[in-house]
Amino acid sequence: MRHVVVGAGPAGLAAIETLRALDPAAEIALVCDEPAYARMVLPYFIEGKIEERAVFTADETWLDGQGVEVHGGRRVEAIEPDARTVALDDGTPLAYDRLLLATGSRVRVPAIPGADGEGVVPMWTLEHARGWRGRGHDETAIVGAGFIAFTILDGVAARSRKLTFLEIEPQILPRMLDAPASALVAAHLADLGIDVRVSARVAEIGTQGARSVLRLEDGDDLICDSVILATGIRPNVDFLQGSGIEVDDAIVVDERMRTTVPDVFAAGDVAQGPDLLGGARGVRAIQPVAVDHGRVAAANMAGEDVRYEGALVMNILAAQGLEASSFGHWERDDDVTVVSNPANRIYRKYVWEGGRLVGGILVGPTVAVTGLNDVGMLKGLIQTGVDLGSWRGWLEENPLELRRPFVASGAATRLLESTLLAGRASTGGGFRWPAAPARRPRRDPHATLVGGSPRA
Repeated sequence: MRHVVVGAGPAGLAAIETLRALDPAAEIALVCDEPAYARMVLPYFIEGKIEERAVFTADETWLDGQGVEVHGGRRVEAIEPDARTVALDDGTPLAYDRLLLATGSRVRVPAIPGADGEGVVPMWTLEHARGWRGRGHDETAIVGAGFIAFTILDGVAARSRKLTFLEIEPQILPRMLDAPASALVAAHLADLGIDVRVSARVAEIGTQGARSVLRLEDGDDLICDSVILATGIRPNVDFLQGSGIEVDDAIVVDERMRTTVPDVFAAGDVAQGPDLLGGARGVRAIQPVAVDHGRVAAANMAGEDVRYEGALVMNILAAQGLEASSFGHWERDDDVTVVSNPANRIYRKYVWEGGRLVGGILVGPTVAVTGLNDVGMLKGLIQTGVDLGSWRGWLEENPLELRRPFVASGAATRLLESTLLAGRASTGGGFRWPAAPARRPRRDPHATLVGGSPRA
């Protein structure tokens, strides 16, 4: 069996690892126009917290060890399903028995005059980060205040004396937070001297000497040293014209990551797949989903029958000392529990269907969010769909105490059952530490948590 994987992002690497584990004798070829690196750590590289070498996720030694035939610096120009070949941009044809498309996404550049001009950077790739990091930036403007903008915020703020957000929507993070949570984050940024302008439309980007000028539709001008575009992404699907593969917002896939063409699969940002909570098929452009996609696709490519339950809508970020996350049907307001403490920058929203959590928002400083592992526990409760029963009332009375309902509900056990694919754990691309043993035994209070009741 000969497998061709297109793309060296998290979906492609997860697929290679799984293919090799399930089919040691298979031929595997990788086509990639970029080296394997983690986009999610680029903000730390921009800020200078890590060296460039720490960005990469797999090297030549690891790929050789996996027996992978690498076509680096190349792109797929076309797919010919009848001939079972892909055509590379240098004219090389590659034959396949099974093909995985994990071509990722690129920045959606807005139709603004001057958006492709000097001093304007669509911050998305390693090359973008290298270029921006290598120049001086006294004043920086970020066009867009969504998830992408906030993932790079700390890195950009560390290298800019003054930072301004320009968001076309009436609030920041419009596809991640509701209005009260968004307002809390905006107030936090304002206290730090970061200018946030909402309902701000950029009419044109021009120059004034060596500086950039953003002309807004309200007549105001913003002068800065550099402009970063964080205006969304779109999947890399242009090469699929004439292939017969169905494309909607991205490549349409089923529960086994199969496209509409036999023996062609898709994974990651380029795949429009099932939703865990039964919503419409969608693109979930985050690394955990890409890894799941890659492993499930590879298992089915290797001849196993593995069904993907679907991706959970989730966004998690940390910006300027404040953390924010949202999961599932976070936008609903029909049956919710809300607690808000603007003075301490704390906001929580739990969305219910009976005794089950189906969505939620967490905002707060680290000590009140990931410091308590509440992000993981809220995600786990929504992902497993466990019925909390009488624990719902307890959580409504104690909305900052997720630990006891999480453990007592059995959600942790259900999550453990879903972390392995075909009984095999991930070994990584040569850059991850091996699993460490538990450092301490369980103590008596553990039994109380597992077996307790809301009144115990």
